[in-house]
Amino acid sequence: MSLPACTAEPVPVLEARGVVKTFPGVRALDGVDLRLRAGRLNALMGENGAGKSTLMKVMAGVHPPDAGEVLLDGAPVNFRNTREAQAAGVAIIHQELNLADNLSVAENLFLGREPTGPLGFINRSRMRDEARRLMRRMGVDIDPDTRVGRLSVATQQVVEIAKALALDARVLILDEPTSALTARETDALFERIAQLKSEGVALAYITHRFEELERIADDVTVFRDGRLVGERPYPELSRDELVRMMIGREAPSQAPVAPKPRADAMLVVRGLTLASSAPAPRPLLDGVSLEVGRGEVVALFGLMGAGRTELLEALFGLHAKRTTGEVIVDGRRLTPRSPRQMLRSGVGLAPEDRKAAGLVLGLSVEENLTMATLRRLQRGGLLSRRAQHDCANRYVERMRIKTPSLAARVRNLSGGNQQKVVLGKVLATDPKVLLLDEPTRGIDVGAKQEVYALVRELAAEGRAVLVVSSEAPEVLMLGDRILVMSEGRLTAEFGRGEASEHHLIEAALPSDHPREAA
Repeated sequence: MSLPACTAEPVPVLEARGVVKTFPGVRALDGVDLRLRAGRLNALMGENGAGKSTLMKVMAGVHPPDAGEVLLDGAPVNFRNTREAQAAGVAIIHQELNLADNLSVAENLFLGREPTGPLGFINRSRMRDEARRLMRRMGVDIDPDTRVGRLSVATQQVVEIAKALALDARVLILDEPTSALTARETDALFERIAQLKSEGVALAYITHRFEELERIADDVTVFRDGRLVGERPYPELSRDELVRMMIGREAPSQAPVAPKPRADAMLVVRGLTLASSAPAPRPLLDGVSLEVGRGEVVALFGLMGAGRTELLEALFGLHAKRTTGEVIVDGRRLTPRSPRQMLRSGVGLAPEDRKAAGLVLGLSVEENLTMATLRRLQRGGLLSRRAQHDCANRYVERMRIKTPSLAARVRNLSGGNQQKVVLGKVLATDPKVLLLDEPTRGIDVGAKQEVYALVRELAAEGRAVLVVSSEAPEVLMLGDRILVMSEGRLTAEFGRGEASEHHLIEAALPSDHPREAA
């Protein structure tokens, strides 16, 4: 009886072997392996700082490896930059946006590969038409001539994804691509991923959202502290086992929080209106009124373009010339004129876009944590280096920021630890009212639990917390009350335990959208 012939496993399209990468004071990758196969999506999981994004940047030509090798179709390659990687069919969608704010949507989508006519001039009509088609495939219909800098972070994320999808790559690396997307845009992306897999494209997908794995993952590779923990087919893994692989311990509990009695209002907003900076049929905020009590967490939910971020920015004085309405903080009536005024009045904002608005990447952890409190750290009119150091060290410990030292540059930290620096910087101002815009965006499961615990701790200290989140389960779990926005207006309010995800989505739909019966 003859035995069946042995068949070798197909050679991975893109592979990393023993890759090492070190940054000043940080060993980000310590001899890791990864295999990306044709027609399969490998989900990369791990806590922030585990090395996932660094490995993807090495494989896509952003960083050279210090040791080890990258192989394409079984042959070693040495991409010196992303352009060389793209030419070989390897494209990456970064977690942090990589767009030119001063260029249009169409110009960003085709930057460096603009379509030309017979005489060699750029065919702008063709470029606009193709840009419009790409954006519609992502579930968004916007003018391709719109300057990217005028778009919301969520819409910019859609542009970033469409830009990579337009490259027709053999290998596509996606780093937290849905972190700012609506459910509709996420569905459009997942449909495109299914199509790419059917066409034989190899995909790597970094995510912290477990619910996404069921829809798209074929394999899961887990990293921890710069090392490979293991690779398994997704159907063989339970959620609990995956969490244990990621964090090296049992999953943290998420105990329900009992409803709290309504407290004295710490923040009162009446008739807040924000005019658009460009001709528009309606204002960005239209007569918004709300209250947040002392010791209360109010969660704000809405779809992209609902006005959630604009509300927090207006309350923080970022759009003073276009804002009208009344704001009362701890009994004191204010007209938000500037962030400095609102900080001094006890209002702190952790912005949605941490790199563009929350941090100075070239400065140290210590400098970023203390930059909003330098006046308080002066002694005799001069900055006290000891007071600055003690302040920064206190918030590194409180926020559990993983950094080799206070002197380390913030740009060398993982995305999740950068987010913790942003939160620590705001807390160092000792705010009475805390405005948090997507505070868990890009944060792993363990760090999310730390942020949730921190939010509850801050409320227990008597602060008022207004938190924006695009994740309905997070809103339902965090909020003592939940507010829903649509088209610049508040459309619903729920107490703890009164709403479901269906209720939130229903209330968030625009007025011209057909609503289902609850």
